[in-house]
Amino acid sequence: MGAGSIEERVRVLAERVATENGLELVHAEVAGPEGKPILRVFIDKPEGVTHGDCAKISLHLGTILDVEDFIHSAYTLEVSSPGLERGLYHLRDYERFAGKLAKIKLRQPLNGQRNFRGRIVGIKGEAVIFDDRTSGEVSLPFGDITKANLEMDVEEEFRKAKERELMNRTADSTGTNQEL
Repeated sequence: MGAGSIEERVRVLAERVATENGLELVHAEVAGPEGKPILRVFIDKPEGVTHGDCAKISLHLGTILDVEDFIHSAYTLEVSSPGLERGLYHLRDYERFAGKLAKIKLRQPLNGQRNFRGRIVGIKGEAVIFDDRTSGEVSLPFGDITKANLEMDVEEEFRKAKERELMNRTADSTGTNQEL
């Protein structure tokens, strides 16, 4: 069985297991050498995944993979969150993360440029509308994207941290955040 068909079966099973457990399957892939594949499964939920979520999915999916036995060699199963700079794999990801910083790499250059960094505007048909730091607003054909990730917005994270700190100070000074 080829790696592509193994990857597809892993993806289908991981999707089912994630959905049954109230989680989103972000991505599933098969990497590593042919004789010792690494199955990587990335899961998420709105409030973020926990170690327990990853362990539960790993146990459940690992059991199914062992029973179905379509991978004819030893393999490693890795289940994790997509991380702060999560990959963008589907058009719906660009819609969901509109307004966020990202970096995108194209298969073929667009106006002489293959790498883009900036902010996701949204989608239009089969294209990602992107506000690139260098070229301004561009329309990137989704089928030409080879890799895309969110980028952590450090300034935004510092702003949010300051807001939380201010809220905590205000709550402390008004006595609404006292321990009993």
